[in-house]
Amino acid sequence: MFRERLSSVRLGFWSVVGGLLIITLPALAYIRYTRGLGAVTHLSDGFPWGLWIGFDLLCGVGLAAGGFAVTATVHILHLKDFKPIVRPTVLTAFLGYLLVITALLMDLGRPWNIWHPIIMWNPHSVMFEVGWCVMLYTTVLSLEFAPIVLERFQLDWMLKLLKPITPILVILGVILSTLHQSSLGSLFLIVPEKMDPLWYTPILPVLFFVSALAAGIAMTVVESWFSRRAFGRPIETHLLARLSRVSVLILALYLVLRLRDLAARGALSTIFPLTRVSMMFLAEIGFGVIVPMVLLAFARFRESPRRLAAAQGLVVLGFIFHRLNVSITAVQAATGHAYLPSVPEFLVSAGLVAVGMTIFVLACRYLPVFPEGAVVEEERSRHPAAAAVPAALRSEGAETAFDRT
Repeated sequence: MFRERLSSVRLGFWSVVGGLLIITLPALAYIRYTRGLGAVTHLSDGFPWGLWIGFDLLCGVGLAAGGFAVTATVHILHLKDFKPIVRPTVLTAFLGYLLVITALLMDLGRPWNIWHPIIMWNPHSVMFEVGWCVMLYTTVLSLEFAPIVLERFQLDWMLKLLKPITPILVILGVILSTLHQSSLGSLFLIVPEKMDPLWYTPILPVLFFVSALAAGIAMTVVESWFSRRAFGRPIETHLLARLSRVSVLILALYLVLRLRDLAARGALSTIFPLTRVSMMFLAEIGFGVIVPMVLLAFARFRESPRRLAAAQGLVVLGFIFHRLNVSITAVQAATGHAYLPSVPEFLVSAGLVAVGMTIFVLACRYLPVFPEGAVVEEERSRHPAAAAVPAALRSEGAETAFDRT
């Protein structure tokens, strides 16, 4: 019987790659903690923040912004139609923050002192505020995620205790996320002479918050698309299309703020003649903001799961590009210090992504993350053609008439 089960296990290419990345993490962590940051990174005194801050921290926190956006939509604005996507979004946000904390432990010079802000207060420090907000919001996310686990183990009495405080948790989540999403941008306000004018601006905290809002919604759509392909579940296209209409407004606001700020500071003139730095800026704005904003403005892109996921995928990539440009490209251009992430740095970041995706898949498989029963049946009753589509066909990711509507 064991041989039969073993022979039935089929590992795809990405499963093998993800498994190898996860295996390398403990070895790289051992080298980093025993031999220091210099043994696994290309960081230096002139360039102390690299890929682990730019991608793992700044991007990880921003891409988890969908958690507070969707929960606020359901519990504060009382738009109950979006309830089916709350749990997957909260799971994504919770995993995102846990991985951010893990990456931070890898990057800190003395990770064993990470608890110091709890008792050693410095209210004038932006890092102090970010640290407390991340700790508190991770706690809030754990409580928002707890009902999924409690339902799985049928701990109804604990569910009754959590239900009355859910609105309070959502409000706290919105406040804490707003504070530290913007404060991450404030970290760079103290180094105006060490950033290129295309990215340094006094309104960087505002830009960080607005872009995180767009990226959080985009990540919700992308996560729903991958869940559809992985688990063969019907995608809530009508809900994601409504969210994506909001994305158009947020992207437009971000673009106006960005261009207005550049014009006010006279930084637009630094774009031409074209250089490597200005081309990075144009690629970020063009492919990460303008193109997806235009695509999502058309109903035919919002109503097709494949096109919707592709357009919102550009938003996610543009967001990542912006964070890396702020933390790496802008600093390199202004200071002249060269920095190219080492192979171990890439492996650690990729390994953390693999860990997050693995936990997400396991959670979706063994916990009630997705709506069952009445919700799915209601969707199928709205679209009778979906009932005629074999489940096996959906599990292969084929686009059906139900998905396109």
